[in-house]
Amino acid sequence: MVESKKTIRIGTRGSKLALWQAEWVKNRLKESHPHIRVELVKIKTTGDKILDAPLAKIGGKGLFVKEIEEALLSGRVDLAVHSMKDVPTLLPEGLHLKAITKREDPRDVLVSKDGRPLKELPQGAHIGTSSLRRQCQLWHIREDFKISPLRGNLDTRLRKLSEGLYDAIVLAGAGIRRLGFEDHITEYLPAELMLPAIGQGALGIETRVDDVFINELVAPLNHGETSTCVRAERAFLERLEGGCQVPIAAHARVENNRLKLTGLVGTTDGRTIYRDSVEGEVDNPERVGRELAERLLGMGAERILKELYGSKGAG
Repeated sequence: MVESKKTIRIGTRGSKLALWQAEWVKNRLKESHPHIRVELVKIKTTGDKILDAPLAKIGGKGLFVKEIEEALLSGRVDLAVHSMKDVPTLLPEGLHLKAITKREDPRDVLVSKDGRPLKELPQGAHIGTSSLRRQCQLWHIREDFKISPLRGNLDTRLRKLSEGLYDAIVLAGAGIRRLGFEDHITEYLPAELMLPAIGQGALGIETRVDDVFINELVAPLNHGETSTCVRAERAFLERLEGGCQVPIAAHARVENNRLKLTGLVGTTDGRTIYRDSVEGEVDNPERVGRELAERLLGMGAERILKELYGSKGAG
């Protein structure tokens, strides 16, 4: 290993979940290098500052990473820990994802106020979600659902449910599990019903390309299979030029040394969904992602994207 640093600074958002994730990385680094001092540097992002509007209306990409990446580029922090589903497909020049950690359960979960599963929710049930991807798939299942935006940290969302503001909420299972709230889960939603977000359940460790010491330090935290799957999902998203203004989902898995990727593009009202799966070589996940994207574009997804973004694609 090249010349070391006395103190490693990890850039992270300040939410309980983000801090749990950064602490997890910190502890893994300390296990391997007990002599290194590791500090967490909390950074408030645009997405954290604007809590009274749906993410799709705020627009733009990198709402939860931009300020952290700026701190990384300026040298204020040495590495950043992100939820992979928050990381744009295009990174600033000079930065890269050096490690993608082993994935937690990628499925979404339903938490209902009276313990009813999704199919047993009453007519016109009020569901809270922060995601157009979830909204699209929920309305595709049942048009009678009333769906309202739900922002805030995990404990804030659970509190709003307990206060009776919603009949149920849909969340990423990984966050609930990581914070020890598993007993709140009513049911795990299978990918056949609710396809997860790109990168959901995995953590990304972003570093400066030229920081040899930090790159060597974090490299062992990369999980090969997870990295392969997430790279396929992100290549799919990149080809579609997707942001948070359009319902896009994808999930990859490795079976019998083959990479299987399922993806969808839908309308925000859930009435139209284009969904398909492809299979390919594990050593070229980007090709698999692009192939699936081209297939969905050919099926009709291109029309949805043009309607939302204009003829130039995503903005």
